[in-house]
Amino acid sequence: MRTQIAVVGAGPAGLLLAHLLRLEGLDAVVLETRQREHVLSRIRAGVLEPGTVDVLREAGLGARLDRAGLEHQGFSLRFDGAEHRIALTELTGKSITVYGQQEVVRDLLDAAEPEPWFGVSDVVLHEVTTDRPSVTFTDADGIARTLHCEVIAGCDGFHGVSRNAVPVTCCERAFPYSWLGILAKTPPAHHELIYAHHERGFALHSMRSPELTRLYLQVAPDERLDDWPEDRIWEELVLRLGTACEPGPLVEKGITSMRAFVAEPMRHGRLFLAGDAAHIVPPTGAKGLNLAVADVALLSKALTSLLLHGRDGNALSYSDVRLRAAWRAERFSTEMTEMLHRSADPFEQRLSLARLRRVASSTAAATALAQDYVGSSEGA
Repeated sequence: MRTQIAVVGAGPAGLLLAHLLRLEGLDAVVLETRQREHVLSRIRAGVLEPGTVDVLREAGLGARLDRAGLEHQGFSLRFDGAEHRIALTELTGKSITVYGQQEVVRDLLDAAEPEPWFGVSDVVLHEVTTDRPSVTFTDADGIARTLHCEVIAGCDGFHGVSRNAVPVTCCERAFPYSWLGILAKTPPAHHELIYAHHERGFALHSMRSPELTRLYLQVAPDERLDDWPEDRIWEELVLRLGTACEPGPLVEKGITSMRAFVAEPMRHGRLFLAGDAAHIVPPTGAKGLNLAVADVALLSKALTSLLLHGRDGNALSYSDVRLRAAWRAERFSTEMTEMLHRSADPFEQRLSLARLRRVASSTAAATALAQDYVGSSEGA
């Protein structure tokens, strides 16, 4: 088998990269260890920055997004028993769009040509520092194959094989709390997102559609799902959010650890990392999917310049440019996380409240927060 670009991973980063490359006339083959149904069922991020929406529209992927996406011009911060609205559009001239990551993936799979190779195993990357790398794998029928290519794009997440093929320096941080998240078949309790700082811990009210609500609670890192029956979850959400949430059937329930991670560099020879293979941000800042889209938007241009025109400048600078954006996103996401979560340290807890009060009382501070939230012109 032969192609120009082997894309490892059929998440939003890998699928979008392959789509953008095909629009430029390049061949790309996508390999994925999971089955198609699993890829479509993964419930992840739902907040799209305007830059992300622009990329999807320009790639011909905006039809369903424009019909079903929910435009939001602000969000609420709730603390000290009061609500403080961050007016994104008023402060920045921009808005965000709520549209689930799994919906983006569905749009990408509907547009994919050819279909990704799902259910592969034993994926190994070879000769990535040469101009003739390859990928060996076993397909879903148990047949061993070799995919020869000119470039490999590692879009297979933190636990994938691509990151381990790059001699990276890893910078990591684990936070002393986790998120208990649910997706429920119930109308949202508020027309915008709510970020709540409460004495019992952080809570987030989000949505995926007018019928689906996404909700999160700060819990201890060693918390067990069995300790959180549905009645307890809904009671705690109402208490922390200060909003009457109507209980509904749960579509998903899980606990996610809170961590940050950056791998440096994001390029090794002809192997390029993108998305969660290169960086993970705390979800509080809603940056993960947006960062991945910005990665592959730049990478598609760099690979087009390299493979079609023989110019390697953008490919050589890709890692440096995207790492600067990754660290901007890490900075903002970490600040949001520490500001909104309940800390067991009295000093940190009082700092969090001081930061929130400043945002609520200072137009300059609220504007800075809003600009970070909607995404900078530099793609972070």
